Amino acid sequence: MKLITAVIKPFKLDDVRAALSQIGVQGITVTDVKGFGRQKGHTELYRGAEYVVDFLPKVKLEIALADDEVEKAVEAITSTANSGKIGDGKIFVSPLEQVIRIRTGETGEDAI
Repeated sequence: MKLITAVIKPFKLDDVRAALSQIGVQGITVTDVKGFGRQKGHTELYRGAEYVVDFLPKVKLEIALADDEVEKAVEAITSTANSGKIGDGKIFVSPLEQVIRIRTGETGEDAI
């Protein structure tokens, strides 16, 4: 089992969710986050004063999947979240040692 963590632009969330649903992904955890990478933030003008926005709004998706579903999910996220501009985000794939469904006590892939 693997845990996919994807950090994407907020306006791409609906498209990514739809693409993941199409390939059969049933569960996603979404968190609003802020951060920066190579973008290094940007400057904005507010009431005539310029200020620096260091952390940009992003959305973090966490998806637990069986090993054989990971490639399809990564491809769906990559193709949907890609705008071709800096700050499109990143995808991290990590091993997932154990999953337990609290309600039923199911473990492993049955709990996903």
